[in-house]
Amino acid sequence: MSHNDKLLHIISNETKSSIDQIAVVTPTVYASIFSKYASEHGEEIENEDAISQNILQSECSNLTDLQSQASKSAIQLSDSTTKAISAIKTKDEALLSEVLEETQNLRAEIEKLKEAVYKDELTHSYNRKWLHDTYLSEDRESFQNPGTLVIIDLNYFKEVNDTHGHIIGDKVLVFIANELKKSKQKVIRYGGDEFIIIFENSTKIDKALDTLHQLREGIISKKLKAHNTTFRASFSFGGVSFQAGDLLSETIESADKNMYEDKVQIKKRIKGI
Repeated sequence: MSHNDKLLHIISNETKSSIDQIAVVTPTVYASIFSKYASEHGEEIENEDAISQNILQSECSNLTDLQSQASKSAIQLSDSTTKAISAIKTKDEALLSEVLEETQNLRAEIEKLKEAVYKDELTHSYNRKWLHDTYLSEDRESFQNPGTLVIIDLNYFKEVNDTHGHIIGDKVLVFIANELKKSKQKVIRYGGDEFIIIFENSTKIDKALDTLHQLREGIISKKLKAHNTTFRASFSFGGVSFQAGDLLSETIESADKNMYEDKVQIKKRIKGI
């Protein structure tokens, strides 16, 4: 990835993180916010049509590759199923052994496809699509089963980027994601510096929040190094229990309110990085 591509990626992430807080986003609003962040980075967006065309071609190419691999896997699965039926009918052990090997290889390919579709490229956490496909009902809005949702938001992340640069900022995001994975739960990168962890219904909310508290204390106790200086990272969090049929949007809104209450308190204790 070239320097310009990296910078556009950074500006895009900042823009997407910013518009998460806006109820309605029109193309003009998005362009205005994008231009603001581009200006802060000293980036003049020239030849926008050419840049957009290159991005579109790249994304279409990635989508075509995924579709091609999925089609190939589907054909292989169909062939293996046909062989398996024939082997069972004829009791052909050699053919059954061949089908088993093909199926194992196919499973590995499917896992690669799932990772490409469901994983965040930077932190290797799960993404929003995984959250929606895994936990939501067919309406794509409400939960299938009860549980506890905890939303995590980094403190002073803009200060990290402004002080140490976006490369260090990306490393902090990876560090936080890896620390959150110590919860033994699935970690979702929901937005720029926001993460979500969903605990199954067997874990009570007090236990879930205690887990996040312990993880945060562990993170605060660590000194992170950037160039010749050190700094600390921290996050705020808020959780809420939900029932089957509850809307994801309303659940996140409730957890978000609790998170901001926590942020007010933690920032009284931690004044910066």
